[in-house]
Amino acid sequence: MKTRLSPKSKPETVLLGLIQTRCSPDPAENFARTAAKISQAARQGARLICTQELFTSQYFCQSESHDYFKLAEPIPGPSTIALQKLARRHRAVIIASLFEKRAAGVYHNTAAVIDAGGELLGIYRKMHIPDDPLYYEKFYFAPGDLGFRSWPTRYGKIGVCICWDQWYPEAARLTALQGAQILFYPTAIGWHPSEKKEHGQHQHAAWETVQCSHAIANGCFVAAVNRVGLEKPAGGAGIEFWGQSFVAAPSGQILARASADQEDILLVPVDLEQVDQARTHWPFLRDRRIDAYGDLSKRFID
Repeated sequence: MKTRLSPKSKPETVLLGLIQTRCSPDPAENFARTAAKISQAARQGARLICTQELFTSQYFCQSESHDYFKLAEPIPGPSTIALQKLARRHRAVIIASLFEKRAAGVYHNTAAVIDAGGELLGIYRKMHIPDDPLYYEKFYFAPGDLGFRSWPTRYGKIGVCICWDQWYPEAARLTALQGAQILFYPTAIGWHPSEKKEHGQHQHAAWETVQCSHAIANGCFVAAVNRVGLEKPAGGAGIEFWGQSFVAAPSGQILARASADQEDILLVPVDLEQVDQARTHWPFLRDRRIDAYGDLSKRFID
């Protein structure tokens, strides 16, 4: 496991910590590993720390099995309570992606946002739910019903979306319009091993490009936190998660990128003053034609 620290931060910056790990079949082991890395990142100065998507388990959505619903927990619940203590101890904000059991038969893919004093500021429930080969999320997760949100934390105003939300400019825009200076994207994305040779480079490039475009279009930082390693909980070839968690500046420049095949703690200083500068010099928010966008609420314009 490596720890990456990009160039020395200035006094006015805030240090982001992105926790990229491998996951085993043991949820307790996964939680302990991530908690240890959160503590390590915080000791090195990280103040806004984000986990990968569904960090307590392997990516179980590769198959449809009722057994996996046993992994879900309420929010607040055991994981959030433990993470609240961790946030309070280290005076760090923690964004944690969890499998939420809301009620019998109602489950969500949810991110909890915990402030530096240990307060649970709120949750974001994943809005866009995929249904692709080995990504059978519609079997497990109800679509989010809280909308797109942002929160004023001790170290800046942040927004959270989750994985498949990454591909939707509307999600990034509606979060940024609430003042978010940083968009965090807990993620679980990788290659089908049989497709990697032919499509892998293009798939990864598209993933990075669309998120960098969110940073440019909204004048904010984007932090994508992915898992790493080959996971085969359903047997077969599994999914090779491509890691490469990254942070993009409001210019779209990638400031730092994690390993493609190793666990990583990516520490990236960001100057939040750049958000104001970007939104002033590239006034995309000012020049939006909000009178002309009504058709965005339609599925398709015939």
